[in-house]
Amino acid sequence: IQLYWAQTKEPLSLWENPRAATASWKPCAERRSDEPSDVPPENKTSGYIFIHAEGGLNQQRIAICNAVAIAKIMEATLILPVLKQDQIWKDQTKFEDIFDVDHFINYLKDDVRIVRDIPDWFTEKDELFTSIKRTVKNIPKYASAQFYIDNVLPRIKEKTIMSIKPFVDRLGYDNVPTEINRLRCRVNYHALKFLPDIEEMADKLATKMRNRTTSGNPYMALHLRYEKGMVGLSFCDFAGTRDEKAMMAAYRQKEWPRRFKNGSHLWPLALKKRKEGRCPLEPGEIAVILRALGYTRETQIYVASGQVYGGKNRMAPLRNMFPNLVTKEELASGAEMEHFRKHVTSLAALDFLVCLKSDVFVMTHGGNFAKLIMGARRYSGRHRLKSIKPDKGLMSKSLGDPYLAWASFAEDVVISHQARAGLPEPTFPGYDLWENPLTPCMCRA
Repeated sequence: IQLYWAQTKEPLSLWENPRAATASWKPCAERRSDEPSDVPPENKTSGYIFIHAEGGLNQQRIAICNAVAIAKIMEATLILPVLKQDQIWKDQTKFEDIFDVDHFINYLKDDVRIVRDIPDWFTEKDELFTSIKRTVKNIPKYASAQFYIDNVLPRIKEKTIMSIKPFVDRLGYDNVPTEINRLRCRVNYHALKFLPDIEEMADKLATKMRNRTTSGNPYMALHLRYEKGMVGLSFCDFAGTRDEKAMMAAYRQKEWPRRFKNGSHLWPLALKKRKEGRCPLEPGEIAVILRALGYTRETQIYVASGQVYGGKNRMAPLRNMFPNLVTKEELASGAEMEHFRKHVTSLAALDFLVCLKSDVFVMTHGGNFAKLIMGARRYSGRHRLKSIKPDKGLMSKSLGDPYLAWASFAEDVVISHQARAGLPEPTFPGYDLWENPLTPCMCRA
């Protein structure tokens, strides 16, 4: 019924009254022109640190930012991070396959000393990440700057060169000096530049999206998190046939046996997670929300997504309501995309940039990709355009109410999302710097 009303009734419009115009913030994480270099002389370095940046592209990006930050905290020299092969995508991309290494090193030369490789004088390269003597382990999540000074720095001074494992989220946000958070923004928004061919291809894709739009219709980028792995890992319950549910249960039992147990606890857990807004939105659910927000059938939508679980059948409600859905593979020719298929990370970089440049960015679930896009749009001034983060808890309640009229539902959606459109927000203890860089990295315009 709701799908029928969403397709036939005139929607309320959020696009006509963008709240983001009230924002008056500017980026201020870059070093001032009169700010002297504070990198200690080469012979005064505390030692060398080396990390493997694990996971997908955006998890790796966060790891690199944190690596620069801890090198600064300990006045150590950073060896160019290695991008570890991702266990899911089996991608073997190197740092230089994605990012401009020269720009990265030169941009940060007044903050941290960075070298391209392990020094030639070090003869135990194979022991990094394998030798207990050469690896710092058991660093707590979101550790403070003081933790590194007290517990990690002495070992680096003793051994000269150390690897750190695991690493991604091993540095906090509100327990480090403000200048360290500013440095992390400097790395994220200025030092980490994609290679020119990636930037150029992303510009072509964004231009093609804009050429498809007509007056009054935005170019939307939709990050659709509904891959099989995401659905399985969420342990949420979704609509589907009995066979589909049995296959998903078998998949979960195989991949996450400790969490699955005998499966008897999963139904109440799934209901709780959905009420708390911790379940990915289905394609049909995000379609209804977008229609309620005022977006019409004519809206041009760039879909950044892996293979959607359930395939065409699962995508049908979204495609029926918004037929102008395209992916990078549909926008570009096979010849144009051939070069980028060498590395899954390159394809992720294209999606990242096209989403970053869009008039409207919509996320359906959390994750590093979405929060980095939200943060980058806030930092760059694109917060004046929309970045919609659906209230999944409220939506689960509304979408599950069979007696809620379309007009009431649409009104609830518009009101509840007025404050979820990507404006910079004051930070608070435990905040996420990557999604909201305002306090340490932005200033009043």
